[in-house]
Amino acid sequence: MRILIANDDGYLAPGLHALVKACEGLGQIEVIAPEQNASGTSNSLTLGRPLSVFTASNGFRYVNGTPSDCVHVALTGLLDYRPDLVLSGINNGANMGDDTLYSGTVAAATEGYLFGIPSIAFSQVDKGWGQLDAAAAMARDLVQQVIAGGLGPAFLLNVNIPNRADASALPRRVTRLGRRHASEPVIKQISPRGEAIYWIGPAGDAREAGEGTDFHATANGMVSLTPLQVDLTHHAALAAWAQRLDRSA
Repeated sequence: MRILIANDDGYLAPGLHALVKACEGLGQIEVIAPEQNASGTSNSLTLGRPLSVFTASNGFRYVNGTPSDCVHVALTGLLDYRPDLVLSGINNGANMGDDTLYSGTVAAATEGYLFGIPSIAFSQVDKGWGQLDAAAAMARDLVQQVIAGGLGPAFLLNVNIPNRADASALPRRVTRLGRRHASEPVIKQISPRGEAIYWIGPAGDAREAGEGTDFHATANGMVSLTPLQVDLTHHAALAAWAQRLDRSA
């Protein structure tokens, strides 16, 4: 078993180190992560400049780019083999609902999935790395379960783990993505040079968090496992748009 591990918090992040340690013994592990925190970069690739790959003293490799860059470079030339599994995380904070569209953690796993490799993104619900070892133990258990069941066709799984000491023993629920309210307004400040600067505001509160959603599962002390797909086509609207265009012809 050959496992590629990435993240979006950077190669020094405690969550990455915990996930790598937890997966020891499951197979050959390769770490290729961003040089710096790249949260919120979504699926972006760096196209306007070349990328450099460095090796840390512990053997981790890191890239001066995005999470997607890390996995993309790994799978298109840096590695001389094809990994069997791509893991991303453990992220410092939840990636649920609309957050998944912005998440670098989910994006790294998505890049593996786009190349036809089974991929899993792991996140802790609360920031601060509380009970990280327990979350890592849960991640290892899930990876073992997935491997034992056979990897089969490529899949993309988004996992959110409550920050609890008993995380590995919590019930697990297969969920759908919830939805958030629109994010809070930007925060405007004045720089030391007298220029207006803007900070992106906090994420909005959950507005669709009923039973069956990732928000509901984690709020009720369960680990949320959400199967994701890349197809953004609004299939239910295809016929209506075809009819609308036909009428305007």
